[in-house]
Amino acid sequence: MEENIFQGMEYVYEVYRQGSFQKAAEKLFISQPSVSASVRRAEERAGCCLFDRSMKPLQLTECGRHYIDAVERIMAVEHEFSEFVNDRNGLKRGSLVLGGSSMFSSLVLPPLMGEFRKRYPDISLELVEETTVNLEEMLLKGSIDIMFDYESAGSSAFTGEFFEEDRMILSVPKAFVDKNRLGKYLLDPAEISKAGAIGVPAVPLSEFENMPFVLLKPANDSRRRARQICADYGFEPNVIMEFDQQMTAYLASCSGIGISFTGSLLISRTAPNPDVCCFLLDGPHSRRNVCVFKKRGRYTTGAAKAFIELARENTVRKSG
Repeated sequence: MEENIFQGMEYVYEVYRQGSFQKAAEKLFISQPSVSASVRRAEERAGCCLFDRSMKPLQLTECGRHYIDAVERIMAVEHEFSEFVNDRNGLKRGSLVLGGSSMFSSLVLPPLMGEFRKRYPDISLELVEETTVNLEEMLLKGSIDIMFDYESAGSSAFTGEFFEEDRMILSVPKAFVDKNRLGKYLLDPAEISKAGAIGVPAVPLSEFENMPFVLLKPANDSRRRARQICADYGFEPNVIMEFDQQMTAYLASCSGIGISFTGSLLISRTAPNPDVCCFLLDGPHSRRNVCVFKKRGRYTTGAAKAFIELARENTVRKSG
């Protein structure tokens, strides 16, 4: 019988994931020499070196990159079939791997995961917190099952299902606000979770033209929208600080540093802060949809369907 070229692939893959033989051995609970020997045998079966051992940290060779790509496809097929069998047993077992950026992983997904665990205690849940770019790659490879992100992150390789609308809210340090002039625009944080915040007019952004702003870094969608909203009012914001995370920018506003553009998704899931005033923004750049993304053409497991349905129920409750 012809030898399976991918026999022992789990050892190769763990070395790739950990970046070293020693760390892989610790994860696999075997000795480092055993891992090294298993990888050497895999290289003999493949007919090429999979790792460049002269590099630190350990790097894949060109052959190694193709090998890992193939292994990830094999693992994805095995996972899909395993979940198909689990679905036939009525979600009595199985797993679900969720993906989300920092904000989704900290504010949106944990409550949903808690509710899901109550309903389906035998389903193993895992949450991967990564950048959008890395999450898209993992979704394509099958390393995660579904991903929560803004709709602009989607591509033709994914299908997205609406989860929640995110409105851009202007978070202004209390000391910057003249309530006599701007009082009618003040937004009660408790209203932010309600669709449209009925009865509260959008604030004219020109009121804050000469004040300091704290924005996210240029590659972020929130930054692009903030700059465009300011441009719609005919000015360039005076940016005194830049951050990686929306939460950090919001906390900077709470600390009196500057004005930030904060999503309603974040505001509605955090306790109101007395040191910041919230204002509704309007216009085409002030709204964006949060979606649940799946890989197009991939089998959607029963666990994934159940989680998406739970997310949909949550959205209905919030808007009701």
